[in-house]
Amino acid sequence: MLLGTLLVLFLLGGAAPASAHAALRATDPADGTVLKTAPRALTLSFTESVGLLDGSFRVYGPDGHRLRTGSPGHADGRADTARVTLPGTLGRGTYTVAWRVVSADSHPVSGAFTFSVGAPSPAAAPLATAQAEDPATGALFGLARYTAYGGAVLLIGTAAFLAVCRPPEAAEPILRRVARTGWWLLLSATAALLLLRAPYEAGEGPSAARDLDGLARTLTTRPGLALAARLALLGAVAVLCRRPRAPRTAGPVLAVALALTWASAEHASAGRQVPVAMASAVLHLLAAAVWLGGLVCLLTLLHPGRTVPAAVPARFSRLALACVTVLAVTGAYQSWRGLGSWPSLTGTAYGRILLAKLAAVALLLTAAALSRGWTARLAASADVVPEEQPEPELTTAGSRARREGDAPGRVRPQRAAETYSPASADPAARRGPTPPGAAPARGRRPSAATALRRSVVAETLIGVLVLVLTTVLTTTLPGRAEAEAASGASGTAGALPAASVTRVSFAVGGARGTVQVTLTPGRTGDNAVEAVVYGPDGGFATVPELRISFTLPDRQLGPLDARVTDRGGYWAADAVTLPLPGTWTMKVTVRVSEVDQVSVTRPVPVAP
Repeated sequence: MLLGTLLVLFLLGGAAPASAHAALRATDPADGTVLKTAPRALTLSFTESVGLLDGSFRVYGPDGHRLRTGSPGHADGRADTARVTLPGTLGRGTYTVAWRVVSADSHPVSGAFTFSVGAPSPAAAPLATAQAEDPATGALFGLARYTAYGGAVLLIGTAAFLAVCRPPEAAEPILRRVARTGWWLLLSATAALLLLRAPYEAGEGPSAARDLDGLARTLTTRPGLALAARLALLGAVAVLCRRPRAPRTAGPVLAVALALTWASAEHASAGRQVPVAMASAVLHLLAAAVWLGGLVCLLTLLHPGRTVPAAVPARFSRLALACVTVLAVTGAYQSWRGLGSWPSLTGTAYGRILLAKLAAVALLLTAAALSRGWTARLAASADVVPEEQPEPELTTAGSRARREGDAPGRVRPQRAAETYSPASADPAARRGPTPPGAAPARGRRPSAATALRRSVVAETLIGVLVLVLTTVLTTTLPGRAEAEAASGASGTAGALPAASVTRVSFAVGGARGTVQVTLTPGRTGDNAVEAVVYGPDGGFATVPELRISFTLPDRQLGPLDARVTDRGGYWAADAVTLPLPGTWTMKVTVRVSEVDQVSVTRPVPVAP
């Protein structure tokens, strides 16, 4: 029933086109460089356009104090760059730059790099806290984002199910309650996204949502305007639902407008082929909402004890097949736009997560095929009532009465296949009790309605699993962006090579933190190693000693000591030779005092 839906909606990121973040392509000055003279400005280049915040740059001097910088802006008017001017005089030593921008897909992206003037600092000085993403704000914002998608699915999908599948009038109140639930979910989630937008971008706590200045600034940005437009459209939907004779075109127009509020503020609105990408994103979201919302409606009608006309799931099956075509075409395009090349399918984290999804999709396809088979069986056996005849009653008792001839003679007898329920669709149930002396049945096959309900439930449960994988994918850099960041654009100075980044959490002697280890380029041969220690609040931290070694267990090679040294705010080694490809074991030892230290290991892939 849902072949195309699975192939695209889940394999390629689902309804959420937020799976593509901006990647840092280059910095000027380059990371780790030692300059003879101090630069007048810092310039960062990204793989797509980025939005800037008041605190997009935090520059810390060798003594750990934050420097006063100019207001951030775009270099030469290019939206994919960020630039900030530095003070007129910079002393000798190592400077740390913490940056935070908003990518075109509306997600904040942050990082840090260092450069030195004259010579690197001889020792690490305590650094002031650099603001990182607040976990509470990030969790609330993520919850609101996916709640908004769920609300859109229920609202748009239920409206389409009512219009196309034409369920019995007795079932409409139940389905309208589902649509109202979707409306309220989408309304509350959109309001939460609008309030949390400013603290989410700035990396502040949820309490910052009360700042009216932040809200005013949000309403001047593209994501903020899209959220405000969505609230207005939901008001129009509420008015439309109260009008019994609203124009038939009003519903589809509002659905397209709602989908545009996502496409206009996320990755489809930036990069290559923007008009085509936005149209694809709108169609993709609508097709996904129609299918997923229709699936919820079908599960609601297939509740045990209810009787549903066989034509309803048959119509939904045809509607799902229409969604299949849309999802297949738009999904293939979105995959090409995000992945970029076949080697990225296995050579990048984005591609490997897509492959993991394929395994889950295969299970979902099996359940979908069962659903379609049971739907076809019910439709083939149905003696369809002519259109001018009234719909059969939905009560099982009424159906039984007519089948037993209890209804008055003027009422046409009910055919068994016109409606179905676990009792009416089971041949064994219609045969009645076992006659005396007859051998009891060894087991009754489940009715077609019951089997269909079970297969649809299986689809839903497996879909939840795939949605979990989709959530992971939305936080993963796309293969195309990773390749662009690795190769760099022609003419861009200081391009950064590809790198393998591993975060290692530690806790010892009452101290907690994270070590971020960057292995550049993450391939066989000489690799540069850079490690930055973060405290529990996400700010930079210093430790007395840090050691990193690498072992290849499959070849019994190692440990190879990276011999990292303190470079003034971070630890680094210019070259450590990893001669063979494979999954190496990286051991990070952190000493926080004279007697307290801890060692943590993590797997690190090394490409050939």
